[in-house]
Amino acid sequence: MDRIHITGGTPLNGTIPISGAKNAALPLMIASLLTGDTLELANVPRLADIAALVRILGNHGVDHMVVGKRPGQTTETGQTIRLTASNVIDTTAPYELVSTMRASFWVIAPLLARFGEAKVSLPGGCAIGTRPVDLLLMALEKLGARIEIDGGYVVAKTKNGLRGAEIDFPKVTVGGTHVALMGAALAYGTTVIANAAREPEVVDLAECLIKMGARITGAGTPRIVVEGVARLNGARHEVLPDRIETGTYAMAVAMTGGDVILENTRADLLHSALDVLATTGAEITQVPEGIRVRRNGAGIAAVDVTTDPFPGFPTDLQAQFMALMTLAQGQSRIRETIFENRFMHVQELARLGAKIRLDGDLAIVEGVERLKGAPVMATDLRASVSLVIAGLAAEGETQINRVYHLDRGFEALEAKLGRCGARIERVRA
Repeated sequence: MDRIHITGGTPLNGTIPISGAKNAALPLMIASLLTGDTLELANVPRLADIAALVRILGNHGVDHMVVGKRPGQTTETGQTIRLTASNVIDTTAPYELVSTMRASFWVIAPLLARFGEAKVSLPGGCAIGTRPVDLLLMALEKLGARIEIDGGYVVAKTKNGLRGAEIDFPKVTVGGTHVALMGAALAYGTTVIANAAREPEVVDLAECLIKMGARITGAGTPRIVVEGVARLNGARHEVLPDRIETGTYAMAVAMTGGDVILENTRADLLHSALDVLATTGAEITQVPEGIRVRRNGAGIAAVDVTTDPFPGFPTDLQAQFMALMTLAQGQSRIRETIFENRFMHVQELARLGAKIRLDGDLAIVEGVERLKGAPVMATDLRASVSLVIAGLAAEGETQINRVYHLDRGFEALEAKLGRCGARIERVRA
């Protein structure tokens, strides 16, 4: 099993290109099942989760083609994929495929909307909480689906197509909003999605569906209205920049010191996180290329944060921010409100010398003067990159094990950090 080896203590200086967002690319790829025409997606990151979803779609009969390199493209700047679901031969998504990634469960919506049936295994993925699918199934039932659970599979059917409905989510759910959008796009009549997720990735999906012929208004607000259409067409769409990758590298600069330009990204995708980061003492400015992050030799200020749905502080940046706070001057309090089991990185940060106390959904971090390198183990995708950030700032050598989690969500991580002076390398098993 591969490991990442880091020799810490070097500030980051240079330029890092930001990839397309994995959390946007996955639902966009799944949306290809809504039409028999070709959906072309540009700026798709090269990640393990993307490859896994290609296999899942291929199992349904979706053809895919990776377009050849274009001017300006490198192995760090994404790829273009064409997906064609003109000959779907199987509406079952088996356990051995769906169990590798939770987002693949979302295929249930376009399969049901277009073909009237779907049989999809209950999902797997990161062990960071139960993350049940009950709200996703509630949305489909509101649209008229008949749903049963049979042998670990969700079996969904509709006799005469889905019907528009009022879907009022009791709590904000990104996955539920994705499913509701895809189901409603081909439903007969009008669907109103209340308490909808406002995340940029939801907006990106809606914009792509509109290009395909869907009639959607209100994406990015708590109330989305979808006028169902009889069929959708193919389209070309570029995946938006990855706000989590942007925030991750910004926090790495804030922790190690240095001066880095994050290329091809947008500040409006993560204002909350950037505002918090500026409060810690980092200097953040928008530049023509993207975002510039600098930190001089001054200490890191302790700041309290609470994770919230967009536009609040992202749960997917909580672990990275905790790594930064381990070297802050004073005490910081980090409250996790989205996932109940997302503090598994705490024990590994403690191995580097961090002082963190847990009290339910609250982590209390006492800043220390220095961290010291040690062997650590990644426990999930975002936790693993928090250990990378901490290792970059720690004295001596850090070895991160189980880095396959990183390969699920961060494209060319070692290359991007290495070009900015980080002493980081992958040790092949």
